[in-house]
Amino acid sequence: MKKEIKRIAVLGAGAVGCFFGGMLARAGKEVLLIARDNHVQAIKKNGLLMEFQHSQEYVAIEASSNVEDIAGADLILCCVKSPDTERSMREIKDLIKPDALILSLQNGVDNAERIAQVVPNHPISAVVYVATGMGGDGHVKHFGRGELIIGQVGGHENISAELEQICELFLSAQIPCSVSDSIQRELWLKFLVNCSYNGISAIGQITYGEMVQQENIQQLIKDLTVEFLLVAAQEKIDISLAEAQMVNEKIAKTMAGQRSSTAQDLMRRKPTEIDYLNGLIVRKAKQHGLNVPNHQAIYALVKMIEQKNLESSI
Repeated sequence: MKKEIKRIAVLGAGAVGCFFGGMLARAGKEVLLIARDNHVQAIKKNGLLMEFQHSQEYVAIEASSNVEDIAGADLILCCVKSPDTERSMREIKDLIKPDALILSLQNGVDNAERIAQVVPNHPISAVVYVATGMGGDGHVKHFGRGELIIGQVGGHENISAELEQICELFLSAQIPCSVSDSIQRELWLKFLVNCSYNGISAIGQITYGEMVQQENIQQLIKDLTVEFLLVAAQEKIDISLAEAQMVNEKIAKTMAGQRSSTAQDLMRRKPTEIDYLNGLIVRKAKQHGLNVPNHQAIYALVKMIEQKNLESSI
């Protein structure tokens, strides 16, 4: 068994990082949030405000805008946006302990592999199902769910003991968590949800629940799903159409009030992760000689809005 996980650092503490970091700190764990300075100042002044569906509370937690403070962490929760993965890992490469564990709580299916290309520490993947958003500086809002599935992607080293240790850590903080022997497939199931919902939610600035009330959008989600499964099959990921539809339907019911992270990024005029969502499906489809016009359209429209936001901010 690996030594005890005492100090936890959250790299890129936005809504997801603040929620899981806050839950761990709320349970008495030693947690440091690495975040933008405006969030850090608010947290240092009042604590992290965690707003749940029926209650809210301030949680005492460390926060810093200096990435060098990540030194000494036993577990690093990587919550940066997918486009920032390699850059963020290069920044901490010489700071992290040789035996530190890195858990990716990011959207997409290839972040663990990209982390492994930069740092020697073995990355662990997490599939995240949670509806969150930032309500302001130092203020995270929780709209529903909050479970994790973790596992090892690739590699030959047996880290089952470490996986169980991380799982027990989250369970002790009332965060549902399980270990999967087929984490790549679990990642693709979540990837399906992201590719089906995130872009549409962003373009329309609407919630998942509002999306499925519209017949045309329901059909678009079905068409996106069929195209997605064509690519998944070529990537040796076995997901049936019935299972895919069930997963998509569950998200609309359990996260009805959620606007996607892509929608939140566009609303704040920030770059999105669309290149690692529908954009990745478009690239993989091209590699396999497949046509995915619906994913291409979603990708192009989100990139168009991104570009317009960029030009208006210059």
